[in-house]
Amino acid sequence: MISKYTYKKLTWIDLESPTREEVRTVTEEYDIPSLIAEEVIEKSARAKVDVYSNVLYLILHFPTAGRGGTTDEHELDFVIGKNFIITTHYELVDPLHEFAKMFEVNSVLDKSEIGSHAGFLLFFILREMYRQLTVELESMNDGIRDIERNIFDSKAESKMVERISLMNRNFVDFKQSMRYHRETLASLEHAGKTFFGEDFSYYLGAITGEYNKVQNMLDSHREVLSDLRETNDSLLSAKTNDTIKKLTVMTFTMLPLTLITGVFTMNSDLVFIHTVKDFYIVIGAMSLTAVIMFIYFKNKKWL
Repeated sequence: MISKYTYKKLTWIDLESPTREEVRTVTEEYDIPSLIAEEVIEKSARAKVDVYSNVLYLILHFPTAGRGGTTDEHELDFVIGKNFIITTHYELVDPLHEFAKMFEVNSVLDKSEIGSHAGFLLFFILREMYRQLTVELESMNDGIRDIERNIFDSKAESKMVERISLMNRNFVDFKQSMRYHRETLASLEHAGKTFFGEDFSYYLGAITGEYNKVQNMLDSHREVLSDLRETNDSLLSAKTNDTIKKLTVMTFTMLPLTLITGVFTMNSDLVFIHTVKDFYIVIGAMSLTAVIMFIYFKNKKWL
């Protein structure tokens, strides 16, 4: 599907799940190199910036919320000319949809901040993309706070292990999606200054600044989650150790009682249990042994 937006001399063409025919039509209209046309059709494994005589070609991958609380990845391709920009994607990208609505309103009202060349369009689109990532990270932060409350309030440490693991997987996927952004944006800054001039360097730096905000927030969330994991593991370990200690004490207490019982059940003339009185004497000895061991454990503060 092809969507086209114009503002003064600037044009934005958004291709969502385009066919080969649609890509060919657009690339021919704007004199896009055939190599770019081929790359746009196929998904790329990593981000990059290519410089051509009349356009810049940029590929970035962005994380997005998937089904079941997971994090997916989608690719966004940019072909940037002097007075046009072409975006290509194969999934619905909410920030692009929101930017399209703002772009249309600003075009009608003539109140847009968009400058004189397509580099400004790239700046506003990427700024919107990174802002959406901060919103997603903020929603993940709510999940972290909920985990914290459950760890210290409900004492459900064992249940929190799975939740912490799922949250950490989302953060790992998030970071994995953005693993090439820093190097790619550095290359974009260099190429953009050459393509659009030194006056545009501030906006290129601002794009990197938006990425740094996202990366810093992600690192902060991962650090907090790591601390919560350590705390949860410590509480879980303390509970396990306490349970093992109690079971050990019970086993140690039962051992002499079991020994006494075993001795007096031997088929031997040395065993003097012949009457009910003898039986109660053995029971009393076992009870006395248990009391003595209980007092001993108490004094040692093992109970």
